[in-house]
Amino acid sequence: MSLNENARGPLVWLDMDQSALDAAYDQTVWAPNQGVVAERRNAAAADAYARLKRQRVSYGATPIEAFDLYSCGADRAPIVIFIHGGAWRAGDASVFAHLAEPIMAMGAHAAILDFTNIDPVDGHLEIMAGQVRAGVAHIIRNCVQLGGDPARIFVMGHSSGAHLSSCVLTNDWAPYGLPVSSLAGVLLMSGMYELEPVRRSKRSLYVKFTDGLVQDLSAIRHLDRIHCPVVVCHGTQESPEFIRQAQEFAAALKNAGKQVELIVVQSANHFEMLEAFHNPFGFVGRAASRLVKNA
Repeated sequence: MSLNENARGPLVWLDMDQSALDAAYDQTVWAPNQGVVAERRNAAAADAYARLKRQRVSYGATPIEAFDLYSCGADRAPIVIFIHGGAWRAGDASVFAHLAEPIMAMGAHAAILDFTNIDPVDGHLEIMAGQVRAGVAHIIRNCVQLGGDPARIFVMGHSSGAHLSSCVLTNDWAPYGLPVSSLAGVLLMSGMYELEPVRRSKRSLYVKFTDGLVQDLSAIRHLDRIHCPVVVCHGTQESPEFIRQAQEFAAALKNAGKQVELIVVQSANHFEMLEAFHNPFGFVGRAASRLVKNA
């Protein structure tokens, strides 16, 4: 046994002690260029936000419950709803405005969703998930008025936004008065689909995890609610836990007989995965376009 193994604390998840598990759910440990990637994203987003025409549409009672709609210029076009990440703590629609262009290039309208972050709601992740589900439900109900095709509504998300997207994917639509087949496809980049290990990590310092929350918002526990194609993506330079989460969710979907595609982006870290989506010629960009055009 090595000195490092001797120094490890009690195991708290798989073969990880608390320190290792905390690091596994902190992408800054695995992406030393995070700041540079963020600068590129912010510059691209600011340019797009200033240049592109958009419509602000409300779906709820508070100002944050709204989305920026970017029209591709066609009627009855697909609508791609993008749900941003930020460890559940940061981000808004304006910071992801640059993603509207590759979506419009697919021949789809882009709806960049806004919703509360976790700190203003005192750690209650179920409030965030509820807002995201309500926003998607609003778009489904008002699809035609928004210029969209009700049969071609897609949800795509990154990081904690992929987790929230998976909550939409596995939502029970009956209380919303919507059919189970309301979505045409979902693309998930670098997300979390089983919350138990996340609950045991340092993220529990700002998220109020409970048994009920973990059960309700772990998509891998609700595969029976999935009725559309799913694309699951991860980069090879992400933390081992994010890689495991993606691979195990994709495998569970396949074993359940669901239509799933697993995209692995070589040498991409967690933050570079969003750039792989923004690039229409990259692995994730091509997969997103294929999902929309094959619906």
